Amino acid sequence: MNVLLLGGTGAMGVPLSKILLSKGFSVYVTSRKSKGAISGIEYLQGNAQDDAFFYEVLERKWDVIIDFMAYRSARFAKRMPSILDATQQYIFISSARVYSESFERITEETPRLLETTTDTDYLSTDEYALSKARQENSLRDSGKSNWTIIRPSITFNESRLQLGVLEKESWLYRALKGRSIVFSEDIVDKITAMTHGDDVSIGIANIVGEQKALGEAFHITSEEEITWQEVLDIYLQVLYEELGTKPKVVMSEKSLNLNINKYQVIYSRYFNRRFDNKKIKQFVDVDSFQKADEAIRACLKEFLKNKEFLSINWKLEAMNDKASSEFTPLDEIPSLHQKIIYLAERFGVTFALELAYKVNRFLRKK
Repeated sequence: MNVLLLGGTGAMGVPLSKILLSKGFSVYVTSRKSKGAISGIEYLQGNAQDDAFFYEVLERKWDVIIDFMAYRSARFAKRMPSILDATQQYIFISSARVYSESFERITEETPRLLETTTDTDYLSTDEYALSKARQENSLRDSGKSNWTIIRPSITFNESRLQLGVLEKESWLYRALKGRSIVFSEDIVDKITAMTHGDDVSIGIANIVGEQKALGEAFHITSEEEITWQEVLDIYLQVLYEELGTKPKVVMSEKSLNLNINKYQVIYSRYFNRRFDNKKIKQFVDVDSFQKADEAIRACLKEFLKNKEFLSINWKLEAMNDKASSEFTPLDEIPSLHQKIIYLAERFGVTFALELAYKVNRFLRKK
């Protein structure tokens, strides 16, 4: 059975590829980087967002397509018929963020934000939770049933370690540079479910080729409850054990990300999330999923061996520094453009422009 993973190089795609290979499937993964074949997995070089490459890949026909790509809703609606025609089972990776706030455990029938919110400004956007729900609707309205919807919640591994809405680049990077972690009182006590990417991947692998999964939606999450305060405490304890010092934490009243990605804060991290996994349990033993405390500790320890970060959001870094009364050395910021972004947010636009002007004059004189 040939299985194609679109965008399958992340926290779920990498372990999923290995699991599928171990089950005897022929596994193909799109990748913008040239990789060829690695450990039996065939990488198809190209950008899956590029239509020419995308439709060329679909011409090969696939038993199963697993789609980790992020689309705008209109683009997904355009691509979807070709995807469904190219495979016997299309596994669409949606998100548990589609669900409305619920004071009961969330099931697959829990109402979605798209149908329940009265926030017209929000509904006018194609924000992630809304776009995923609209794309789910496109599948349901397609007239076909050779699709399966998967709704993961917050997944983690050694390269993705979240704290509320913050990726590791916005909290762990600071801690390792000796600056304060800036978190917020409006999120810290909220309940969440954190699921190791390997466990979600096992769940996805177990519905591959399953006729009973066609035309259905499943979330694959831990049923364990944990607060963001408990997650933060785990991170701090590991950092103390590994580095010999515990980072300072500054608590703002409101999340600074309300100024960057407010809808993720308001319509996700402000919700307490508890999940009921009865539906997916027919395919996978959810009770065997890794315990959050132990798994988070292990992943952070593994990350600290290499300390590889993605790009830093220097605007948010400046906001964090302002909240903690700290300062990032300019030689730590890689480009002049990014330095200006940082300085404008940290000290004001006028200061940043004046400094840029002086630097430019100095460089021209040289």
